[in-house]
This record gives sequence, C-alpha cells and structure tokens, in this order.
Amino acid sequence: MLTLTITIIILTCITSIMGFNSPRILSDLIFWPPAITKQHQYYRFITCGLIHADYMHLAFNMLTLYFFGRIMEVYYMGLLGLPKYYYLALYIGALIVSNLPTYFKHRNDYDYRSLGASGAVSAVVFAFILLKPWVAVYVFFIPVPAIIYAVLFLVYSAYMSRKGGDNINHDAHFYGAIFGIVFTIVARPEVINIFISELLRPHLDF
Repeated sequence: MLTLTITIIILTCITSIMGFNSPRILSDLIFWPPAITKQHQYYRFITCGLIHADYMHLAFNMLTLYFFGRIMEVYYMGLLGLPKYYYLALYIGALIVSNLPTYFKHRNDYDYRSLGASGAVSAVVFAFILLKPWVAVYVFFIPVPAIIYAVLFLVYSAYMSRKGGDNINHDAHFYGAIFGIVFTIVARPEVINIFISELLRPHLDF
C-alpha cells in the first residue's frame, strides 16, 4: 500500500540520488538563506528536505521515517481521528518551521547551506514519543525509554547548536522535535491526557 510515508520516502530517495550526481540539483534545492532573503525563493524551506549529503545521511533519515512514520499515520487517523492531510501538514510544516531559526541566524550568510529531512523526521519521532513515551528506542543498538531519549536528544541538540563546528544543523533537529509535539497537541488537545496517562502507567513496553 502506497502510504504518505512511503510516498515521501520514494520522492526523497529519488531526488537525493539525483542530487548526488548533479551539483545543479543540489544548488537549486538546498537551503541557502540569502537566496530566500534576496530572491524570495521560499520553496527552499521545503526542497532542502528532498536532498541529502550522502547515502548514509539519506538512509538514516528515511529508515527512521519508515519505522516511525507508518505508525504515526495510523495514530493520527485512528487513535486521534485526524484527517489524513494532518500527517502531511506535520511533515511539511516541520520542514519549514525547523529551518526558520537557521534562516534568521544566517539570512545574509552567503557561505551557509543546509540540507536534509532531519527536522521533519524529528517532528514525526517526537509526535510518536508524545503518544508512547515508554516505548524502547534503540540508540546504537541499546534500548532507551523514548521519554528519556527525547530529553537527551533536546539537550544534546541545544548544546551542539551553541557549540557548533560539526556542519550539522542541530537547530533543525531541536525545533523540528518541538514542532512535532506542539503541532500534535494543537491538532488534538486530548493528546495531553493520553501522554499523562501513558507516562503514569506501568512501563510494560520497555
């Protein structure tokens, strides 16, 4: 079945692989703040999520999206009773919002560029954690409770954003994750009750 998650993965893989062999495609789609500031190329907020730095970067993001995205589609439509397009709005909205802080920080920096779907993938993962906080998330093959992983992820992203120097857009990770939580709560406020209920129940999933 061709779900939204699978469709996004196929589109992203095709575009990313094309970009690996075409500097022109990368240049046209990459997140380059001055092109938005000077030429109003706002589409770059979204198209940057269709390209990746290398196969490892692409594989990590798309495998994560595959495992969490399929579940979140079901949760959004089933558990939360949301229309199908809400999941797509979560993904695209996260691409935009997760890059906004980076845009304002580098809007006139001609040397800055960013690419990848990490902000949107983080939003999907954190929307999942909001509903299943005690499910085991595997970090380097080590099971960690999702809620603990979430806290560590946010702290690490904030720290690395301030430290810098590793050519990774940690702001996109951080704000994408926050967007996933906020968007889901705004879409269905009852999620707060679900989160509290799951948080307080015995940790049977771990």
